Amino acid sequence: MTGEGVLSSGLSMAELGQRVRGERRARGLSIERLAELSGISRSMVSEVERGAKTPTVLVLDRLATALGTSIARLLDEPAHSALRVLRHAEQRVLRDPSGWERRVLSPVLGDVEFEFMRTTIGPGVDAGEFAPHAPGSREYLAVERGSLRLTINGRPYVLDPGDSIYYPGDCRHAYANDGATDCVYYLAMELGAAGGHETARHHPPSA
Repeated sequence: MTGEGVLSSGLSMAELGQRVRGERRARGLSIERLAELSGISRSMVSEVERGAKTPTVLVLDRLATALGTSIARLLDEPAHSALRVLRHAEQRVLRDPSGWERRVLSPVLGDVEFEFMRTTIGPGVDAGEFAPHAPGSREYLAVERGSLRLTINGRPYVLDPGDSIYYPGDCRHAYANDGATDCVYYLAMELGAAGGHETARHHPPSA
């Protein structure tokens, strides 16, 4: 997928690529090592960093996970005050071509790796499986409307409006809507401290 389609709220593909590259270099990772950690091809990582290709939400999440950070940190600058109001028009929105949308509701806070999001999955859409986050990560999910099939390490759980669930973020997790109407749910994610950080002396960057 190329061009527009996944991001909104003014962030260009070039800006996203610069942030991915900056996070990678800050961790002393080569493009090859980031590709290995994320399970994404080297060519795709390179194209994302150059702003030449728009990643799907799943690809962007895998890159963020491999970097030990969240999608929110790749999309936005850290807040510089103790209080920040995020108006609806200012929130970062990711739209996946398969038919679902993730809206980031939380600001980026210094060294705190936390993300609060609202996700809408269209009827009959499978959002795919997301990679485990760092050990100690936690996720809290609540369904607002529709029905969600949440699969944790291969075991499915069907959640209806008003249902909520907590699960460790360091496991495989997949989201799908088997219903005939949109499913809307809220997810709060706290990443563990281990992350995917590696130092330059172990993996010197090559690009």
